[in-house]
Amino acid sequence: MPTPEMLMAGESRLIYSQIRQQRKDYVTMGAVDMSERTETAVTAGAAKGRGNAANNQGKAMLSAKKRLRDTLRAYSRNKYLILMFIPGFALFFLFHYVPMYGIIIAFKNYRILDGILASPWAGLAHFRNLFAGDGFTDALRNTITIALLKYVFVFPAPIVLALLLNEVRTTWFRRTIQTISYLPHFFSWVILAGILFTFLSLDGGLNQILAYLGLEPVGWLMEPGKFYGVVVVTDIWQSIGWGSIIYFAALAGIDPTLYEAAIADGAGRWRRIWHITLPGITPVITTMLLLNIGRFMSVGFDQIYNLMTPTTSSIGDILDTYVLRRLLTMNYELGAAAGLFNSIVGLMLVVLANRLVRLYDKDQGIW
Repeated sequence: MPTPEMLMAGESRLIYSQIRQQRKDYVTMGAVDMSERTETAVTAGAAKGRGNAANNQGKAMLSAKKRLRDTLRAYSRNKYLILMFIPGFALFFLFHYVPMYGIIIAFKNYRILDGILASPWAGLAHFRNLFAGDGFTDALRNTITIALLKYVFVFPAPIVLALLLNEVRTTWFRRTIQTISYLPHFFSWVILAGILFTFLSLDGGLNQILAYLGLEPVGWLMEPGKFYGVVVVTDIWQSIGWGSIIYFAALAGIDPTLYEAAIADGAGRWRRIWHITLPGITPVITTMLLLNIGRFMSVGFDQIYNLMTPTTSSIGDILDTYVLRRLLTMNYELGAAAGLFNSIVGLMLVVLANRLVRLYDKDQGIW
């Protein structure tokens, strides 16, 4: 017969087993509840994400439509300016972009009867022939030499003229000098070369002045040692007036009160030029420098071709005249390769120069 102690032990075990079962039930119910909650949260989050994405997409569409509407309104307000812009753009596109189609001649064995597209491909063979060809190295060296001389002496000349005339207070004198300096720009280099050959010949006006002074006549356009000097000086004479116009416009935009304050502080003329005038036109100078660097390899075909003589061809032959000679001998592929090389070098120089300017001053540069 079970004793009271045995009954109490059995009852305790029963109660303990019930408690354990209840705990398992609670854990199972909690896990199920947590899973349901997690699933609900994930579903709600996904729905909210889809709602936000749709909302953002709707906002983006509205923003795009608003930008398009604002752009059309801006074009509508400036429709007359756009009409004035179209002819110039059409001419630029026609004569600068459409001819780029012919670049592929540099990569083909071009035959006139077959046309550009039907001519067989040659790869880079014409570029290898170009770099190894007779006369290319000399033309490249002459081009770089003349380009550097022009950047050192010709590019600053309009700036100097603008600074000097800006300090002149006599209006009639300033306008007279400007008019005289503008005139050579409107004459072609064919006419200017005729004038220069007459003036610089052995019995020309300059040598007559030298003879009057007791000096020997000089063959300015016949001696190779004088050719670079003639090219630089005549380019300054032809371009200094026209090139100074943009700098005159930049000088007109400088605040006159800056000069008044500098004078009140005792600054002299050179100090005002150095600390006010030059910083005021520096952005224009930078922009013009970058634009001119793009034409670094184009040193003036018209000028060189009209001033060059057989005795100066060894130092006057440039890439442009080299291309012309190849075209005259029906070697279109080599001429196209030389022209493409010229353009690629100019593009690389512009990109490099713009990057350097941006490193110095982020507000400068052309893009």
